[in-house]
Amino acid sequence: MDVDVINEGINSLIRAGYYESRDELLDDAFRTMLEVRPTLKTEMAVELYKTEKISLSRAAEISGTSTEGFKNILEQRGIRRIVKAPSNDKIKKEVDLIIG
Repeated sequence: MDVDVINEGINSLIRAGYYESRDELLDDAFRTMLEVRPTLKTEMAVELYKTEKISLSRAAEISGTSTEGFKNILEQRGIRRIVKAPSNDKIKKEVDLIIG
């Protein structure tokens, strides 16, 4: 489709009252796209995880799989999991909680 036609279509749906804003329309369009093409959820989750925008558990949730299932997806694609050690402050706080 022509970009001008798409933009005018968006504007016309807003003028007609179907959406209050461009952002609302784009949000609806994006959600619909993910429903129609659910494999894109996994692709999005993998890319967000690789760029460290989301955690492993959030990526699994977005992709609609278990954490173990998402680990398998990463392994199949040759993507190393991101494992970060807790900070010294966090370790100290947790030790203090346990010891008292």
